[in-house]
Amino acid sequence: MYDPVQLRTFLTVAQTLSFTQAAARLGVRQSTVSQHVRRLEEATGRPLFARDTHSVALTEDGEALLGFARTILAAHERAAAFFTGTRLRGRLRFGASEDFVLTRLPEVLEGFRHEHPEVDLELSVELSGTLHQRLDEGRLDLVLAKRRGPSDERGRLVWRDRMVWIGAEGLRLDAERPVPLIVFPPPGITRARALEVLERDGRPWRIACTSGSLNGLIAAARAGLGVMAHTRGLIPPGLERVAGLPDLGQVEFALLRGPAGAGGAAAEALAAAILSGGDRLSRPA
Repeated sequence: MYDPVQLRTFLTVAQTLSFTQAAARLGVRQSTVSQHVRRLEEATGRPLFARDTHSVALTEDGEALLGFARTILAAHERAAAFFTGTRLRGRLRFGASEDFVLTRLPEVLEGFRHEHPEVDLELSVELSGTLHQRLDEGRLDLVLAKRRGPSDERGRLVWRDRMVWIGAEGLRLDAERPVPLIVFPPPGITRARALEVLERDGRPWRIACTSGSLNGLIAAARAGLGVMAHTRGLIPPGLERVAGLPDLGQVEFALLRGPAGAGGAAAEALAAAILSGGDRLSRPA
């Protein structure tokens, strides 16, 4: 009833929230993406996306289909791996941004380890800016991190979201005083974005807390020390959006490979697993 090709297209649109970006990632025409989604909506008898000329969003039925789509595609991939008889081996150095500490990335990595037990997976969790540096230096094979800015088109887009200001429940900022910021240290991309938009808006600010750990930043925010810039879809419990500050714009998370096919087939296999499960990374665990 549900074509795996159409399901893969559906998951890609759900992750990128863009028919154009989904087409680019899949290497097909945008009309093909629209056709796959339309046929899947005909098969389910339900609208899966609410879309207009400016935005794309999952409907309630689209959200429900996410889990089914992942399960069906995972079964297909296991069957293909079984009958091809290929077993990946070697060392894979994978770097993931701090943003994914509280998401379902561990589930994706656990599935990869189960499918490829002979791959020695080395995981590094760092700031996105640090991961970019280590990848450029040849110290990592594959990286899942924020893109550096709107002009950065390196790698394969996994998902995009908006960035918002968050703080403790009921936090109110004094408009007459500098904005108290809770930030990663340099070269944090989120830090740079927060400072940039405040400077552009003419808002004075001060650093209330600096931590290289996402859990450390969350603890400071819950204590009411200030506000932090964060991905809208990953707002931790006990924190909420804070109004009255300049717009932070969009954020894009991408997969980047090292030079000359670093990591080989193992890197490509993990990249495929992350891309197929990208929607799980856009939600808290």
